[in-house]
Amino acid sequence: MSLSFLKHQDVVAGSLFFLTGVVVVAGACQYPLGSAMRMGAGYFPLLLGGFLAILGAAVLLRAFFARQKHLVERLMLKPMLLIGAGVLAFAGLLGSIGLAAASFLLIALSGLAHQESRLRELLPLGLAMALFGAGVFVWGLGLPLPLLPA
Repeated sequence: MSLSFLKHQDVVAGSLFFLTGVVVVAGACQYPLGSAMRMGAGYFPLLLGGFLAILGAAVLLRAFFARQKHLVERLMLKPMLLIGAGVLAFAGLLGSIGLAAASFLLIALSGLAHQESRLRELLPLGLAMALFGAGVFVWGLGLPLPLLPA
């Protein structure tokens, strides 16, 4: 087994899935579980965390027994930063600029992470997704989210 195994994409993904699942299961055990007929607050997170841990273990085993080892050639820092910035901007600005503008900003920043993205394609996509989000969450489900800046 060479050091290249440690850089394998499936090992990284499987490890993250497994560790996240274990943390969620540990957190879910702090709440009442209830039963299948009367689910407590921790029941559903326990199931999801358990499934995520099992999925992570399966991905890790698959990577371990794979015949071909694929290396992660380089760290794609720009896409990681742009997608992370989009998610953080959405979460931080949702209350102040509204769902429509925050969704548009999320789509625009995340879309710029792709090398071949063009601004003239991202603008209509961002507008469509902002309208879709407003239609589903504000008007359809009636969630108390600000739609436009206050």
